[in-house]
This record gives sequence, C-alpha cells and structure tokens, in this order.
Amino acid sequence: MEKFCSIWKHTCWVGVCDDLHYKIIGGSQKSTWLSSSKTSSQRRLLTVVLQGAAGVGKTTLAKKWMLDWAQDHLPGTFHSAFYLSCKGLGRQGPCTFTELLAKKCPDAQEASPQVLAQGQKILVVIDGFNELRVPSGSLIHDICGDWEKPKPVPVLLGSLLKRKLLPKATLLVTTRPEALGELRLLVDQPLFIEVEGFLEADRRGYFLKHFEQQDQALRAFESMKGSPALFHMGAAPAVCWVVCTCLKGQLEKGEDPAPTCRTPTSLFLRFLCNQCSPAAPGRGPVLHLPTALQALSLLAARGIWAQTSLFDGEDLGQLGVSESDLRPFLDGKVLQADVDCEGCYAFLHLSVQQFLAALFYLLDRAEREDAGGWAPDIGNVRALLSKEERLLNPSLTPVGYFLFGLANQERARELEATFGCRVSLDVRQELLRSQEEALVREALAPITELALHLQSERDLVHASFCLRHGQALHRLWLQVEKGIFLENDGASEPGTWAERSQQDHHALCRWTELCSVLSSNENLTFLEVSQSFLSHSSVRILCEQITRVTCNVQKVVIKNVSPVQAYRDFCLALVGKKTLTHLILEGGVPCDNMLLLLLCEALKHRRCNLQYLRLGSCSEFTQHLNDFSLALKVNQSLQSLDLTASELGDEGVKLLCGSLRHPNCFLQWLSLENCHLTEVCCKELASTLIVNQRLTHLCLAKNNLGDGGVRLLSEGLSYPECQLQTLVLCQCSITRRGCKHISDFLQGDSCLTLSDLSLNPIATGLWFLCEALKKPSCNLKCLGLCGCSLPSFCWQDLASALASNQRLEVLDLGQNSLGQSGVTVLFEALKQRSSPLKRLRLRTDESSAQTQKLLKEVRDSNPKLNIDCKAARAASSSFCEFPFFIPRDNFSVFY
Repeated sequence: MEKFCSIWKHTCWVGVCDDLHYKIIGGSQKSTWLSSSKTSSQRRLLTVVLQGAAGVGKTTLAKKWMLDWAQDHLPGTFHSAFYLSCKGLGRQGPCTFTELLAKKCPDAQEASPQVLAQGQKILVVIDGFNELRVPSGSLIHDICGDWEKPKPVPVLLGSLLKRKLLPKATLLVTTRPEALGELRLLVDQPLFIEVEGFLEADRRGYFLKHFEQQDQALRAFESMKGSPALFHMGAAPAVCWVVCTCLKGQLEKGEDPAPTCRTPTSLFLRFLCNQCSPAAPGRGPVLHLPTALQALSLLAARGIWAQTSLFDGEDLGQLGVSESDLRPFLDGKVLQADVDCEGCYAFLHLSVQQFLAALFYLLDRAEREDAGGWAPDIGNVRALLSKEERLLNPSLTPVGYFLFGLANQERARELEATFGCRVSLDVRQELLRSQEEALVREALAPITELALHLQSERDLVHASFCLRHGQALHRLWLQVEKGIFLENDGASEPGTWAERSQQDHHALCRWTELCSVLSSNENLTFLEVSQSFLSHSSVRILCEQITRVTCNVQKVVIKNVSPVQAYRDFCLALVGKKTLTHLILEGGVPCDNMLLLLLCEALKHRRCNLQYLRLGSCSEFTQHLNDFSLALKVNQSLQSLDLTASELGDEGVKLLCGSLRHPNCFLQWLSLENCHLTEVCCKELASTLIVNQRLTHLCLAKNNLGDGGVRLLSEGLSYPECQLQTLVLCQCSITRRGCKHISDFLQGDSCLTLSDLSLNPIATGLWFLCEALKKPSCNLKCLGLCGCSLPSFCWQDLASALASNQRLEVLDLGQNSLGQSGVTVLFEALKQRSSPLKRLRLRTDESSAQTQKLLKEVRDSNPKLNIDCKAARAASSSFCEFPFFIPRDNFSVFY
C-alpha cells in the first residue's frame, strides 16, 4: 500500500485534483461516507459510484480518496484498500478471488478469507467498470461466493458488487454513464456522484497556470471558448493540456490561435502534427513514420470497436510494430505507458483515440493494407455511421464527427506533408454514399449554428446535401472563395445560360440547392455573407430565395462582398421583407444613387420592421442624405443606426439632425464614429439631444471634437429634457478643460449612466471627474478612462471618489501607469464591502507578490468585484461595441 501511495503521488495530474468538481446526484445513502474511523454501530454498508465522461477525473478522485482511507487507520485492526483496474483485469485469465486480492495487495495474504470477509476497514476501488467486456446482463446470472474457486475476473467483480464477496467492505466504483444500466443491476442502494471535471473557472485557471504571459493565456482560453464543442470537452484536464500545448507554440510564433480552435478536428490535427512530426523539438530522424501512423490509427480503431482503451505488447505485435516504432507518439504524449498496468499503453485521452480511429478510415487503401488491412473486427464507414452500432457503442459517434472534419483537401495535405502518408479522399464519396437521410437528419438535429467556408464546387455539393437536412439551423455564415463562380457573367446578353461553361453551370445548380435552405428552413433567422467572391448569377439566386414568403430571415450581414453591385441586389431583395429586423452592409459599401434609393424605399415601405441598420465605411453618403433623412421621418421601426466610418462631415450631421428632431423619428441609438466631425456640428447635436427624448445612446468616437465641442454638447446634456444615457467620446482630443465641462453636467440632474473618455489626454482633468463622482446627484454607472495619460498623483483623488460614490459599477483604467503606490491606494479603497463597483480594469504587474497580496485582500473583502489586470481593452472594430461596458442585449444585438 505504501508503494502504491508513493507511485500515485508522483503520477497524478499535479494541482488538478483540488480543481475537480463533483456532486451527489442520487442514492438513498446520504450519510458521511469513506470514513474508516466510524464505529461499527454508526457505519452502514455503502457502495459509492463515481460517474462521468472520459478523462474528467474519476480515477484521480478515487485514488485520492483511497490514499486518504489508507492513512486513516486505527491500531489493532486489519485495514487495507484494494485498487482493481478493469482495464488491466479484462486481459487476465481466470483466477480465485484470493489470488486477485493478493496481486493487488500482498498484505492480504496474511489475513484469512474469514477475517477479510468480516472486516469493515476495507475499501475496494473498482476503476473503469465500463471497460469490462462482457455480454449485457451476464454478470447478474453468474455469481460466486467461493474465495478459492477460479472464475473469470468479470464474474469475481460482479460477485463483489453483489456483496457475495467482502460483504462488509466499502465499494467505490468509477464508470462512464453508458455503463450505468449494467451497473445498477449489480449494486444495492448505491450513492451516485457525478464528476464534472473542470468548470469554466477551473479551465481559465488552468490556462493561466500553463502560460507564462497572462495575455496569451486569456487569448488562448477565449479561442477555445469560441468553439462550444471544444470548450465542452475542456472539462477533461487532458484536453485543456492539449489546447494549451498547441496554442502556446502558435502564440509564441505570433500566429492566430482562432483557426486551430475552430473545431475539435482542427485542434487535434494540429496537436498530432506538432507533437509527432519529424520536425518536432528534440526529435531526430524517424524511420517509417507513415507506417507507424497507420499502425497507431489501426490500434485506435480496434480499441474503439472493442470498447477498450488499454493495449499491450501482443496488440502491438499483431500490427507488426514495436515500442521503438511508436517512439514519436510516445515522446509526443499521444500514446502513454499506463500507470496501473505494467507493459501496457493507453492514449492520452479518449478523444485522441477517437480522432486517430477516424484517421484510420482516411488512409489510402493501399497503405491500409500494409498496416494490417481492414481488420474484420473493425466496421466499415457504413457501420460506423449506422444508428444501431452507435447505440451499442457511443464512442463511435465522435469518430464519425472527426471523420467528417478530416475529409477535406486542406487537412489531407497537412497530414501528407507532416507524415508522408497518402490520404484517400475517396472516403468523402463513401461518406455521401453511406449517408441515409435519416442518419444525416439525426446527425444535424442538434446543430443550430453553422459556418461554411466554400473553396471548391465539391464543398458546394457537400454543404448543400447537409443543409437540406439541418432543420434546426438558426444561424448561417457563408464565405465563398474566388474561382467557384465565373466573374462578370451579368454582362452577357439573355440566352447566355446555354453558353455558360459546364463547370459554372454545375456550380450554380449546387449553389441553388444550398440557397434553398433560406426558404425551406423556417427556423433559419440569421444570415451572414462575408469575404465572398460571387457572380451576378449567384447573387440573383441567393436574393431570389430571400424574397420568398417562406424565408424567415431576420438578421442579415453583407460584408466585403464582390461584385459591388451585389449590395444593390441585396437591398432590392429586402425591400418589403416583413421579417427583417437587423441589416448590416459594410466593407467599402458603394453608396450610389441606386443603393441609397433602395435603402430609402425599404425604410419607407409600410411592411418595414427594420430595427437596426449599419452602413459601415459608406462613401459619398452626404450627397444622398436628403432622401435618407426623409426616410427616417417616415419610418417608425428603426431604433438603432450605425454610420461608422461614413463620410458624413459636419454638414451631413446637420442634415441628419433635422430628421432626428422630427417627432416621428424613433431612433434610440446612433453611432457617428469616425465620420470626420468637428466642433462645428456639436451645437446641432446638442439641440437634437434636447428635442429628441427617445435618443438614449450616442457614439462620437474618433472625431476631432476637442474641448470646444464637448462644451457645446455639455450644454445640451445639462437640460432636464435630455434623456441620453450613454455617451462615447473615445479619441476625441479632449483635455483637462473638456473634463471640467463634463463634470459640470454630471453633477446636475443628468440621465447619463455611461461615459467612455478613453484615449483622450485628459491627464489632471481626472480631478474634475472625481469631484463629480463624489456628488450624490451623479448617476454614472460606467466610466472609461483607458489610455488617458493619468498622472501618478491623481490616484488618491480617485480612491477618495470611489470610497464615497454609491453608483459606479464599472471602471476602466487600462493603459494608464498606476505604479505600485497607485495600486495600493486604489485597492485600499476597494476593500469596502459597501462599494458598488463590480468590474475594474487596470494595468499592473499581477505576478508581483505585493500585488497578489493586495488582490487577495480585495477579493476576500469585496467578493463581488471582478478585477481584470490586463493592460488594454480587447480589440474591437467599434468603440460602441466595447463589451467591457455595453451589455450585449442593449444594441450590440447582432453577435
């Protein structure tokens, strides 16, 4: 037992056990358990079942509790704990129960079966019940109570669970959920505990420990979080390790980690190529790497179909390989020597085994023959995807998902370049042939969001086939690469359809099938077409589907699409579209007469329900403002208008303000970011804020307003009629003098609750803002001061203001140099439990011992406060979408 404890302490995931989460989910025995020091009168017979997905920490927790049990013994009693791994025992021949225990605990030989049978100081851990390969229901019919009668190991374990052997022992069983049905037949009144593994906070903490730089850790974490499937898998510590290992190398090279985390397939492919390629760090020349990869994938596939995760030398021998042949995969930790079973191997995690099993189906058939062929114990693609097989063996379902993800040319080329093995793309056709409609419908049933990057006509074929059966789809992103459609086809005369090249004809037919999902799927409400090279014909096909009555699309994004005439076609298709509520047109939008005319017609249409409109980077907009302003007076649905980076200028804003002051204008949110505005237009804006009491959010970021412009705006904001709640003035050339004007109206009866002054050189102007924060009349809840050149001697003023303010909930001080003294002053003020502050961002060295001590003290005394020590806000295309301040459901409703 001492040897086991020593081994376990050195082989478990360091620091992971304390982060694993579990909860009691059922069972009649809710008393204190796993305590060997209870007296016989207090203690009840108990069976505890730890259930959970693969790799979430069931074995780790079982071993920890086993160690605690062994160290909690009483003198003068026989006390022991036995660890029985079903993975290894499944390979053992028949034996007696005495022999089984003696192998796991030599001390047990000193005690007779009678002593052991009556002992209440015994814990037996049965780890990996799901690994027992026996026919369903068979264990319940073959029970043995004889210690000396040789029996197959599964029979002995079944008898132990039925308490025919060691009837008074405490049993701790670990299993995956798919084996619970079989286990329930054997145990009586068990206590079920679900092991959840890493929760979100634990995953984030793991990333922060793995990376030396916090910004890299958080960027990697957000990349993983961007893939719901991959983030769900991150409950397993091993998967978090895989993600961290992959992304750390990428970030150190300055690469974008997002594509790697787009899907689990892309992540595990990158992991395999990074860890096991001949070019991996510290790796010399590797002979026969393609053969080794083929053998490993065959090993993985055999294990999946046999529902086992442990392999021995005999398994390797059947493949014609030895441990030395698999050294690249052992060094890369893809395959590992098993801790509990000497001479055996297991994959890092079940998902790694499933990925490699999928790779087996992708190998070129000729090379597959060299690696042992299509083994009779492995099903073909049709069997892999069949519902019956997947019900019997749930591990097949992820293999199918990985196979779909691997079956594209880009990933095939990466495999061939890394390992030098031939990949057969015939499996793609085999996948299509093997798919029955019911199977595809079932596979796509849970999919509500889908992003399609179409690079070839073949991609069109596959995408259209699958989309026809994705009736649960709500959101669709499309990106079409150049070369799929013929360009400039719209210039041809009528009748050119027959003259079109055969290739383009086929592509348009497939495109028509794909676009038909817009009118056939009543659940599809979001469409984005971005970074796409279309043709006149393909645009017309897409627009024709949008115009259909059965198309229920509500939110449409058209971004960086060619040809530029496509923007007009989309606007024409959307005129009178009753379901449309949100529209974004950006990326060099050509605001010519026709486009503006169509937009105005759409806004004036009696069936228009548009609530949000963004025209990004719209050139020559001012020339058409009269018509647009008239449309705003007629329209009664539009609530949010974003004209970011449009060439409005001061004169354009004056025309726009005329519409905003009209009593029929219902706009609530307006963004004029980077619209070439100056102080000249601020008087018109101020009067508009007084008259229009519906307007509550205004963004004027990246305009050279200066202190004079702020003074004019402040005059309008000081009126009680002004209902503005949010004002974004980032990068507007505001100095100390401008802060004085802002402070004056904040101390009045202003409705303003959010003000972002980031990236303005306000410096000592902070003193005026602090004076406003101290006043009970100040209603400000969010204040942005990122990158405002704040001097070191101002922090005491801010600390004093925070100590007295009872409304401020969010404060951004990023990109300002606080110094250790500034941090200390602020944190002392934030220790008050009465402080309403919930979120704080500032730049500080979180690794210093003094800062860590202060952070802990603040978090202990004010647990509701979230402190972010990043130097800068996250990059954003628009200040008005800065998520640190603006709740998602206010007006950034698109994403």
